[in-house]
Amino acid sequence: MKPTIKPNSPNFSSGPCAKRPGYSLANLPKDILGRSHRSSLGKARLAKAITETKRLLGIPADYHVGILPASDTGAFELAMWNLLGARPVDTFAWESFGEGWVTDIVKQLKLKDVRNFSAAYGELPDLGQWDPKNDIVFTWNGTTSGVKVPNGDWIPADREGLTLCDATSAVFAMELPWDKLDVVTYSWQKVLGGEGAHGMLILSPRAVQRLKDYKPSWPLPKIFRIAKGGELMAEIFEGATINTPSMIANEDYLDALAWVDSIGGVPALIKRSNDNLAVFERFVAKTPWIHFLAKDEVSRSNTSVCFSLDATPDQVKALVKLLDKEGVAYDIGAYKDAPSGLRFWCGATVEASDLEAVLPWLEWAYAEVTKAA
Repeated sequence: MKPTIKPNSPNFSSGPCAKRPGYSLANLPKDILGRSHRSSLGKARLAKAITETKRLLGIPADYHVGILPASDTGAFELAMWNLLGARPVDTFAWESFGEGWVTDIVKQLKLKDVRNFSAAYGELPDLGQWDPKNDIVFTWNGTTSGVKVPNGDWIPADREGLTLCDATSAVFAMELPWDKLDVVTYSWQKVLGGEGAHGMLILSPRAVQRLKDYKPSWPLPKIFRIAKGGELMAEIFEGATINTPSMIANEDYLDALAWVDSIGGVPALIKRSNDNLAVFERFVAKTPWIHFLAKDEVSRSNTSVCFSLDATPDQVKALVKLLDKEGVAYDIGAYKDAPSGLRFWCGATVEASDLEAVLPWLEWAYAEVTKAA
């Protein structure tokens, strides 16, 4: 039977992700519109985004946090172009975004002393292969594969190299060992459901020291420059920005941070994401035709949850289109480079009740697209 109850919000995209419960664009402050980001008001609002980020995430006081252009991609590229080349580099990749960083390191930066450790979609490479004398580049959560790093126990405190971590679909949803991470980047449009185009860069004192001691041999475009004359450009980490930011997007981010604070902080967000994953864990356990792409539950993501189906790629596409047409689930197809399947965003802005409501529709749609087979 075709179900009748639909999710209140059918938005399950993995980026931009669903807005927080109760969100209204009308509630954002309007006084910032038409004002310069370099005005006292503009700088104060941008600085608040930085200080609230540090407070809510529990980032150490001696770490630097800055707002950068071009989303997580821009932030991570900036980090690589500024910091890599001083030491050999070990890279770990198990999905498309991690592979993208490897490509840029080898083909764009043209670094020679690089070791790459990779794994297929749904698997995690052996992180113990990293040589702590080398810099390391890795994603904390593979957004397109649904595979995450379980913890930071494998990162030694006495490492010589820097740890560069793209954590865009992990920050605010997973426990991150800040003392083990020297560079962390993420974007507003993931776990907090913010707007795109801005990235966050978090630097440890070790990373700042590298910026002071090391000058890359290649030229850096303006939007990548965060050091000058052997010193960190501190103003970028105090509310100034390299280029003009969207002030309304910043207000949207501040709104999301206030929501985080109101529901109990990051632990509450992690619980919401874990509860959402649990909805699918119960469903997969009793449904024979759907499987987690990440088979090891220890490394299974609680945000970008990926599935394979006992169905042909064309049948999977038909299922995705059918649920979209019914207004039940939007943007749930697997990433274009990933194996055929589904990907549901289960971050904290998604309600578990909406996931529960979509499950009967999944069963109905699967039966519809496979009944002629």
